[in-house]
Amino acid sequence: MSQSHEPWYRHRPQPWPAPDNPYAPEGYGPPPPRPRRRRWPVAAAALALLLLGGAGVYALDERSGPERGGSGAAGQDRAASESGAPPTTAPPKASARPTPAPSRIPTTEEIAQEREAGEASAWIVDDRTDLPRRNIPTEDLWIVGDTVVQAVYKRVVAHRLRDGAELWSVTLPTPVCETPVNPTPDGKVVIVLQNVEAWTGARCNQLRMIDLRTGRAGWHQRLTETGAGDGTIIVDSAISGGTVAIVQSMKAAAYRVADGRKLYDIPLENPGKCYPGRVAGGSRLLVLADCAITAMEKAYDQIREIDPATGKVRWRYRTEPGRRIGQVLSVAPAVITTVHRETHADDWRVVALGPDGRARRTIDPRPKGFKHCGDTVDTSADAQACREAVVGGGLVLLGGTDRVGAYDLGTGKLVWGVKAGGTSYGYFPLRVGPGRTGLVYRPGTYSESGRVLRIGPGGADTVKDVLRLPASTAKVEFGMGVVGENAYVGDRLVLAPGGLNGDDTRHEPRMLSFAP
Repeated sequence: MSQSHEPWYRHRPQPWPAPDNPYAPEGYGPPPPRPRRRRWPVAAAALALLLLGGAGVYALDERSGPERGGSGAAGQDRAASESGAPPTTAPPKASARPTPAPSRIPTTEEIAQEREAGEASAWIVDDRTDLPRRNIPTEDLWIVGDTVVQAVYKRVVAHRLRDGAELWSVTLPTPVCETPVNPTPDGKVVIVLQNVEAWTGARCNQLRMIDLRTGRAGWHQRLTETGAGDGTIIVDSAISGGTVAIVQSMKAAAYRVADGRKLYDIPLENPGKCYPGRVAGGSRLLVLADCAITAMEKAYDQIREIDPATGKVRWRYRTEPGRRIGQVLSVAPAVITTVHRETHADDWRVVALGPDGRARRTIDPRPKGFKHCGDTVDTSADAQACREAVVGGGLVLLGGTDRVGAYDLGTGKLVWGVKAGGTSYGYFPLRVGPGRTGLVYRPGTYSESGRVLRIGPGGADTVKDVLRLPASTAKVEFGMGVVGENAYVGDRLVLAPGGLNGDDTRHEPRMLSFAP
């Protein structure tokens, strides 16, 4: 079906909705937040809206603000089983949202048979592994060679990117607590497991290395807890080079991924005032700290780049008093968001840092109606969990419920932007392309399939389909696309749900992937 595009302020309805988003977690049962890490976007519409028709894509005019176009909106050995003090948090409760489930999950063969001309090819993973009757959060998607790997509950599973075939799996002794966003350059990860199966009395203190290229489990060991600010009810991890950094409570340390040997304690600066809280990895290792937390009006956050091999601090950046670091959008270059400690997502900025850690450019995307990473701020969760932003080619692409745009990190100016009229569930930036273009995933609705779009300078007039997802996968795609995980490699899109439900009557597929 063809689309026409106009400046957003003219707002004439079009035949079907343009790019959508995760602010509307309806679907068929994505789980509520876990006490520790995974953030969920805010609901943006009632279930009835899923059946409504949409409208077209419009230019997000440089001169216009949100008021002009409508509202903005992981191993077979058993790990040690010693438990510490019981945690202060309770197991997650079932979601109270409406949870419409697809009548049945189509097979890859059925999807291929129903594929229409112009639609993407697809494969689906319908994993029937028995799960406890509760919401089980999914973890990061890792792309290693020609495989996509993910840890869920007590398994790490690899699927071939070409056709979704399962290549190997590793059974874990206890459930997964935490995974780093990135593996090492040679495809190894260190995952954090619970010490016991049950939620009551569980701590996240078991480390296990997995080689994602071979599917072999390596070393395992237990994190040390002395009771002096190094508890493991909540942990965060990141990998950079051959080092994994782990924050446990108010302390942090680095370990060698190859053998688990402790390399160093990440130094506390201003002891008693600043404590590490989160880490971000990849080609660089960043450590985020909370500082002066006893005086809210003077409190600030600090971010440091450290040498992953030695722990030497390369640079520091501190926010203004009263502001916090929200998310790390990129580690190289370092691009972060900051938010006000009291008004949170209502007052946010994008800050691009130079190679010396000094602020190079601060961008305020609010006048164009952009919200902070799904309109949420959770500074106790992953520092690299913002699906709504991608950095590359000197640009930061920002998505949202009904709009997507590109800002120049050098000048701070909006390069291009488009906005969807009518019902929309989000735009998820995937990659910056040549010519300052952006590849963007627009999830479909419960009845309309999604698309991968290319957008460039010129806004709405440049929108082109890269992938038109199959109509036969619309129902299952919606639950994954709106609230879930995504990865884009080559010209292939991989989706995973935000969580899985152990109730067989609410069974969801494990993974869904599309390519030309």
